Amino acid sequence: MIDVEDLIALVRNYNPRTNAELIRTAYDYGLRMHEGQFRHSGEPYFTHPVAVAAILTEQRLDDDTIITALLHDTIEDTRSTYSEVAKLFGPEIAELVDGVTKLTNLQLSSSETRQAENFRKLFMAMSKDLRVILVKLADRLHNMRTIRSMRPEKQAQKARETMEIYAPLAGRMGMQWMREELEDLAFKVLNPEARKSIIRRFITLQKETGDVIPRITADIRLELEKAQIEADVFGRAKRPYSIWRKMQEKQLTFSRLSDIYGFRVITRSEADCYAVLGLIHQRWRAVPERFKDYISQPKSNGYRSIHTTVSGRDGKRVEVQIRTRQMHEVAEAGVAAHWSYRDGVLAQNPFAVDPAKWISTLTEGFDEGDHDEFLENVKLEMYTDQVFCFTPKGDVVKLPKGATPIDYAYAIHTRIGNSCVGAKVDGIRVPLWSRLKNGQSVEIIIAEGQRPQATWLDIVVTGRAKGAIRRSLREADRSRFVKLGAELARVAFEHVGRKVSDKALRTAAKTLGLPDADELLARLGSAELTAREVITAIYPELASQPAEEVDARRPVVGLGADQTFRRAGCCQPLPGERIVGITYRGLGVVIHTIDCPALAELEDQPDRWVDLQWQDGRHAPVYTVRLAMTIANGAGVLGHICSLIGSQKANIADLQFIDRKPDFFSLIIEVELRDVEHLHTLLTALEAESDVAQIERHRDMASKP
Repeated sequence: MIDVEDLIALVRNYNPRTNAELIRTAYDYGLRMHEGQFRHSGEPYFTHPVAVAAILTEQRLDDDTIITALLHDTIEDTRSTYSEVAKLFGPEIAELVDGVTKLTNLQLSSSETRQAENFRKLFMAMSKDLRVILVKLADRLHNMRTIRSMRPEKQAQKARETMEIYAPLAGRMGMQWMREELEDLAFKVLNPEARKSIIRRFITLQKETGDVIPRITADIRLELEKAQIEADVFGRAKRPYSIWRKMQEKQLTFSRLSDIYGFRVITRSEADCYAVLGLIHQRWRAVPERFKDYISQPKSNGYRSIHTTVSGRDGKRVEVQIRTRQMHEVAEAGVAAHWSYRDGVLAQNPFAVDPAKWISTLTEGFDEGDHDEFLENVKLEMYTDQVFCFTPKGDVVKLPKGATPIDYAYAIHTRIGNSCVGAKVDGIRVPLWSRLKNGQSVEIIIAEGQRPQATWLDIVVTGRAKGAIRRSLREADRSRFVKLGAELARVAFEHVGRKVSDKALRTAAKTLGLPDADELLARLGSAELTAREVITAIYPELASQPAEEVDARRPVVGLGADQTFRRAGCCQPLPGERIVGITYRGLGVVIHTIDCPALAELEDQPDRWVDLQWQDGRHAPVYTVRLAMTIANGAGVLGHICSLIGSQKANIADLQFIDRKPDFFSLIIEVELRDVEHLHTLLTALEAESDVAQIERHRDMASKP
């Protein structure tokens, strides 16, 4: 455990005017309060608060935050009280400690409405004083560093929560180093074999090519010396999780993944940043579409830097980040730079953002009335990266990566989004599902009377657009959905031997956090709620009853009595997926998944579209789905894979070899499944097999109607 004088020395390194006596008092108080308490590892519990405080000294934070770290578990886990902490250390520290205590008690990984409400409380705590979150993040980082002493199931739960919530939150706050370490620590728990595999491959690569980092660093320094530019150059290999995520996103093997090295150039001035960029692009070939200028267009958390990717030595791609020393301080500390000290005074960094303004940009446009939308919006905002587009007048519009012209339209104004019929990007007409890129100029074409389409929900990526589209769809179709929802509710209640009533519907609405029965029926009719969720809200004892078998002859809701249907061969929709029907002359209604690329050709024929949804209940395993697989070419491998598919209660309907090589086979297997959950279970089982190199759902656009 770090001694109190060593901790004070860490603080004095950046704040010579620190109140050392108050830190000593807090240290002694925390040690006394936690006396007799031990961690899972057997160490004295107080080693944890001290380690959290030490982590925060790396960000050069103020005395109040360091003291809060030392005391952050006292009110929750000891006989200490809020009033006692306030009396000894002042009301501000007491408020911070109490805030961390409340955050610790939030179940951020619990499901749906409870989770959404707890996220609201998280953001409320952040809006009061962001230092509460800084302490909580440091607390989580130390817990993840020492997680091996926990039970395996507790390790998995904490790792998932870290990956889903705390790591992206750290990244959104600009603390990229913390995000990367949290992700990698969670990855080590959740997928240890994948992490070990990447480390082994990386070691093999270093043996084959040598350590390229010193060589490339020397090359960059040489170019800087020639141009007489003073700058510091650092290089590193990316973390295992970062490499693994890139392999998954780009569907590449490790040997084909090139940009696994990152380099950073820290200059003396902004002008030098652009001069260094020019030198690097002159010396090495720039990779198209891998350039971002966050100096001219900074992120909302204050991050400024130039990013470029070039083909370096031996054709290997390397990422280079270029920024000034002040920009680097903000890049390391993120929003925490607002409280950073240097030489005993708050650092006057012009790039540090006002935390209150940052919080407002993060939560702007969140719909206060809808738990599900709030939760979705929060997660979208936390995971987002940004692109910058221009209006025809030259104003800048910030959007998340992957945003479309529809997202852009809603970012301008809800009215513009609702009436959008087309878009021009850099003067050229483009489809509404196009992904916008940095620096593009966007013009939205509107028409009176135009209303959002349901398919837009699967095109847009911003929470603001999704919320506005859902509200518009609910308003336009509300009466129809209420009527359909009432019929679905009647049938669902009859199935469990109950009678639907206004009181029952009001009770269900209240339990599900909805304002009234009409809203519940509207969501039931629009498939935002299932009949089973409504029944469970009132009669939870019925939740464990087995789902009723669905008639395979009429598995979908929304068809006319005389309409026939079949599943589209291109996307092969499964129960549980959002679907839409398209009428074809002579074929009846063909069911597609809502994201099927074939629908793009039918966007201008809305009269052929039919609103459909799958029946609630247990479907028979009769729905074929094609899986593309690459497996090892070894004795018994194919037989083992077929046995594994059978063990998952899936029947093989067809098998076709696509490619045969000495070391692997590529094949298409068609299996019969119940629903999308059955598919995910099967994919998970197959992905875990060491003989399966790659597996994915195969969509054959040649099979479209």
